[in-house]
Amino acid sequence: MENQATTQTLLAHLLELRTRVVRGTVVFLLAFVLCFAVKDQLYNFLAAPLTHVLPNQKLVSFGIAAPFLVQVKIAAVAALILSLPHTLYQIWAFVAPGLYEHEKRFVLPLVLSSTLLFLLGMAFAYFFVFGVVFKFIASVVPDSMQWLPDTSEYLDFILGMFLAFGFTFEVPVAVVLLTHMGLVSVEKLRESRPYVIVGAFVVAAVVTPPDVLSQCLLAIPLWLLFEAGILVASWLRPAQSTSTEPPALTEDER
Repeated sequence: MENQATTQTLLAHLLELRTRVVRGTVVFLLAFVLCFAVKDQLYNFLAAPLTHVLPNQKLVSFGIAAPFLVQVKIAAVAALILSLPHTLYQIWAFVAPGLYEHEKRFVLPLVLSSTLLFLLGMAFAYFFVFGVVFKFIASVVPDSMQWLPDTSEYLDFILGMFLAFGFTFEVPVAVVLLTHMGLVSVEKLRESRPYVIVGAFVVAAVVTPPDVLSQCLLAIPLWLLFEAGILVASWLRPAQSTSTEPPALTEDER
């Protein structure tokens, strides 16, 4: 009987998971159809940071199917972002029944904040970083060379930058998770501040073009987000007594 009950419970979870996956897939497909209908506007929006630097030049596309594939990729990425709230809700609806109340109070704000921070990182890259990067690249092109950015390579580049800055803005969430799980203390994180600053500039040097301004646009927010994570972790963790002195003995114990 016990094995039968376990099997029925597992089957119910699998059916619930299938329902959530189907719902998420349907919403994504609907979002994809909507985004593909406005694919030209989405392409112009993504190409704007480069076309502002090169106002009299268009991106080129090599390959017979390249223009279509680029538009499909743009629509798919936009649909993924557009359907993300519904996808997160389906994940939460599947996981939440198995969580305790205190876990729900911690996980839900964590998921929402991580999503908002990722989107904020993408917006920061689009509005503040791309223009600086493309101006730098255009400034180092010699007069005897014509710069013809390829559409597919450009799309891969900006998607990579979106991911880099999106995950960079997840630093506060990572700090809170590490401290909440007891893997590291807030004091240790404060002591590691010099190494974090150096590491931020190393990451920026790898991800961004080799000019100081572009590196600072990633390294400084990365450091500030680390500090924000420490502040949030300090606020969430209960205050602990730092006194290590033994309790005073009473007269009878003496």
